[in-house]
Amino acid sequence: MNTQGSPMEAGTEDIKAIERVVATVERTQRNKDAEGFLTLFRPDALWTTGHGKVLLGFDAIAEFTRAVLPQAVWDGDVTYEVIHTQFLRPDVAAVKVRQVYHSAEGETEGAPLYVMTKQEDGRWLLHACQNTEVRSG
Repeated sequence: MNTQGSPMEAGTEDIKAIERVVATVERTQRNKDAEGFLTLFRPDALWTTGHGKVLLGFDAIAEFTRAVLPQAVWDGDVTYEVIHTQFLRPDVAAVKVRQVYHSAEGETEGAPLYVMTKQEDGRWLLHACQNTEVRSG
């Protein structure tokens, strides 16, 4: 993982907390756990799906997630890896993720960007996110 920002801007605990959020995204996606996934969002979050659907606010994200995630069909596994974290402010981080779906037919990749914000209680939550499909060629 590549991290930019001075030590005063973000500590090791913030980086670990951000990595835990991404690990929870991975776990909840694998388990098709809509409710667990939704705990990661701020009420005013923005989410753009890998196919370009824009979801504004928690209610829209929740409605979409509850309808789509439990019925999602894939025959393999998915992994998420933090590949770059850049602190825009001590309480705001841009997090680039490598998302790989592994299946018998081969791998497909996504390149999510998560803008995460640190809450008053110290938790990091997803605030503005864009998931982008990586096309070969």
